[in-house]
Amino acid sequence: MSMSTFRAAVVRTPGGPGSIEIIDVPVAEPGPGEVRVEIAAAPVNPVDLGVAGGFFHAMGLINQPERTGLGWDFAGIVVATGRGGDLAVGTRVAGLVVGFDRDFGTYAEQLVVPAADLAVVPDGLDLVAASTVPLNGLAAAQIVDLLGDAPTDGNRLLVTGAAGAVGGYVSSLAQDRGWRVTGLVRAEDEEFVRSLGAGFTTQAEPGWDAVADGAALQEQGLALVRDGGAFVGVRPNAVPATERGITVAAVETHPDGPRLSDLLTRTASGELPARVHTVVPLDQVADAHRAVAKSGVRGRYVLQP
Repeated sequence: MSMSTFRAAVVRTPGGPGSIEIIDVPVAEPGPGEVRVEIAAAPVNPVDLGVAGGFFHAMGLINQPERTGLGWDFAGIVVATGRGGDLAVGTRVAGLVVGFDRDFGTYAEQLVVPAADLAVVPDGLDLVAASTVPLNGLAAAQIVDLLGDAPTDGNRLLVTGAAGAVGGYVSSLAQDRGWRVTGLVRAEDEEFVRSLGAGFTTQAEPGWDAVADGAALQEQGLALVRDGGAFVGVRPNAVPATERGITVAAVETHPDGPRLSDLLTRTASGELPARVHTVVPLDQVADAHRAVAKSGVRGRYVLQP
């Protein structure tokens, strides 16, 4: 690699894992308030499979004439700073870039991002583990914000997909706000869900005070909420219609440096689980996508440039 370019994984014509290309991209210098990060780790998320497969292009959410960048969250080391940035070169950081319609992503050797969107990674947490926190941790924290504090007379929260990446965090974080959490999962995930301090069920009856729909059951999940309860989904582009006086919302995850800092601290202390399945070189990104598509794996595939 020359100093003037870096490698990044993109799709030009989306068609699944085989359409992902690794190209050389010119290095950009950080502007005011920005930093350039050398990426150490970038997890594969289901949303990345959707981008590579053309799902979001077909919905009209992506209109990149040349290429679309892959990857949403990352951890790495600051290698250059723009004016007014308060993060020093050499600082270990983690962060999140959002939005489908962009020509860059975190599946890359480098990234320029606003310093305010980043969080410093605690000393006790390695960068691979830290990289798995931003997207799912912030999504969960923002789902819990949408739920708010549990009413004293109705604090029964069902988390669908509670053993999944977002649902696992929701199951932990919602308890801070007074919710009595039950996870809806497969029988083999009982031990994990109970380790989060949540109850467990493989079949849910209707009548819950609130449902956090980590599994994207959508209308099926809404049907489990009692009249006048609350439902928070994970698909902002497909929010179920409200019914029976239920408050319906969907999370649209956004960067939040201070919140991410708290999540990383809690991950470093072991309070929140860091779940890395395996680390894969960036060159094997297509294989990583194929493995994630098979699902059923608890833990993340993390790309290393």
